Amino acid sequence: MRSVTVLGASGSIGQSTLDVIRRHPERFSVYALTANRRVDDMVRLCLEFRPRFAVMADPKAAEQLAVRLPDDGVTDVLAGEAGLCQVAAAPEVDTVMAAIVGAAGLPPTLAAANAGKRVLLANKEALVMSGQMFMDAVARSGAELLPIDSEHNAIFQCLPSDRMRDLKGAGVRRILLTASGGPFRTFSREALRDVTPAQACAHPNWSMGQKISVDSASLMNKGLELIEACWLFDTRPEMVEVHIHPESIIHSMVDYVDGSVLAQLGSPDMRTPIANGLAWPERIDAGVKPLDLFALGQFNFERPDLERFPCLRLAAEAFEAGGTAPAVLNAANEVAVAAFLNGKLRFTAIPVMIERTLACMTTEAADDFDGLFAKDREARCKAQEQLPKIAV
Repeated sequence: MRSVTVLGASGSIGQSTLDVIRRHPERFSVYALTANRRVDDMVRLCLEFRPRFAVMADPKAAEQLAVRLPDDGVTDVLAGEAGLCQVAAAPEVDTVMAAIVGAAGLPPTLAAANAGKRVLLANKEALVMSGQMFMDAVARSGAELLPIDSEHNAIFQCLPSDRMRDLKGAGVRRILLTASGGPFRTFSREALRDVTPAQACAHPNWSMGQKISVDSASLMNKGLELIEACWLFDTRPEMVEVHIHPESIIHSMVDYVDGSVLAQLGSPDMRTPIANGLAWPERIDAGVKPLDLFALGQFNFERPDLERFPCLRLAAEAFEAGGTAPAVLNAANEVAVAAFLNGKLRFTAIPVMIERTLACMTTEAADDFDGLFAKDREARCKAQEQLPKIAV
């Protein structure tokens, strides 16, 4: 029986995680659930899973949740970052699903890593922002870091389990990172200027939250995944080749020096990588329908167009620049995506804001996490300053 904390329980990854757990009550118990402001969802989940703790990042939402839960002593309500970190690092917890979107997910994910947990990493920003510092924390504590993004989980499954960070020793020539291309894959540069948030959030294959859907549409999601892959598998961007694969069935591949290419295939359902991480090294039923290759008929691949979708290029450049450049990239992107969703920025201006923010900041390495968070705050301010200068 593994005791699980689900960070971001009300989001799409959190919901999928709980669906897998629901199918295996003999294997998993829920120690804590966390959310930001979705009180109604948390009431329902707490009544079903009866966690020891429920944490709301928003203190007012925590007050509302505490009032609405039964006064039976089963679930205590905590609030804020301190509460998130507490339930991520608790001695009673074996496994932490890190599924809080954005920079807000880094502190509790780091707390889980420092406490030596099995960290199921669905929050790519943790590695994008902190990179070496996060991997050092994992190494120091002996934490077990398992990737949950479908692409990174696919790579993990295609590598020898003892060579995850020794690609040369494993005989790997390249990592082939797949991307759906998003809803605007065939749009011209002119057409991209006028796309709406609703269009950007209508992903053709995956059911995701707004922020990650916009990132997928701009290919920034693939840029962040490129950075994450470099840290997870101890490699460089030139060893990672992005392939647009519209069907989203081949989740990624590993090319070996003997000519073998191993691929992990599956329906576009996050319960597959989640079940893989929860039960690893075993396999359990995830509730996913068997893949019907006859119905699919064919697979297609394209090279990414870096002219129409420059976010992928910006991410690779930020990783190569090193220091806090990836953290600045991530912060500027979060501000730009929020502005786009609020109708204050064109879709095509997202990479413009990111590039301008990077250009006006120094990105030397931070000495510690406090310095990293300070750089993150500075980048958000600089990005906001760019907003009036970029035409809506």
